[in-house]
Amino acid sequence: MKILVPIDFSDRSKKALEIAAKFAKLFDGMVTPFYSHLPISELDEPYALGMSSKLYQKFDELEETLTNRVREISTSMVDDKHLAEPVVVLGNAAQGIIDASDNFDYVIMSSHGRTGFSRFLLGSVAEKVLRLSHTPVMIVENDSDVGDFENILVTTDFSDNAAEAYPHAIRIAKQTGGTIDLVHILSFDQFDEKEKDLSLRTIREERLKLLKKEYFNEISDRVNQRVIISQNTPHEAIFKHVSENPYNLVVMATVGRTGINYLMMGSTTANVVRHVKSAVLSVNPKKGK
Repeated sequence: MKILVPIDFSDRSKKALEIAAKFAKLFDGMVTPFYSHLPISELDEPYALGMSSKLYQKFDELEETLTNRVREISTSMVDDKHLAEPVVVLGNAAQGIIDASDNFDYVIMSSHGRTGFSRFLLGSVAEKVLRLSHTPVMIVENDSDVGDFENILVTTDFSDNAAEAYPHAIRIAKQTGGTIDLVHILSFDQFDEKEKDLSLRTIREERLKLLKKEYFNEISDRVNQRVIISQNTPHEAIFKHVSENPYNLVVMATVGRTGINYLMMGSTTANVVRHVKSAVLSVNPKKGK
């Protein structure tokens, strides 16, 4: 397993290294620390529109120093046998991570960066990577308690898109011997008044049983299914459930039943990532399609 871990030298981003080290140990994988250098002081130069030769010269001088610093921080957090050589690039952090992620199995990164901006801030590096990367992205924060990844929540809306996330949850649960709560939100916020019939719950519960049998049969004894009825939106219901039942990991697809592109603001996954303290593994279902 190849894991890309973007850092920016902040204490917050070190949390991602800590969790990546656990994940790598679990799967005998390799962690590659990643740093993108954006010379803010040079934004008034041609860098704003392109690249100046002066910037390249300065970056060549700086690259070795940055690489050594990334290596120093990483070796203090990750066992040598699971640590690959750092990658240091010049340019926009989000785009650099997205480009590099194509060569990795997972990206693990913090929801907060050097600036200290909250995960609530739209347009953050983490959110851009979530929206555009075709590699599964695990977002963590300082309060995330991943344990041994043994307590996992998987959300579903019964779509093919949602199903793209299941193999990742199964793989982790099989490795840890952990349990999976397979949850579907029946949100009456999505229906007209005349459609708010509780018989829908029975229908959804039966569908969830069939889904469990189809996708999770090999570890069915460790999978609990549940339909949650809520008057709120799906992301509000998930947030409430996670707040009352802390998980080591929440696994979700970035595109749901509607197929609306994740670039559209306000998706369920985006809102869950912004609000919950648990680590969230977001899977973009468009990979390979």
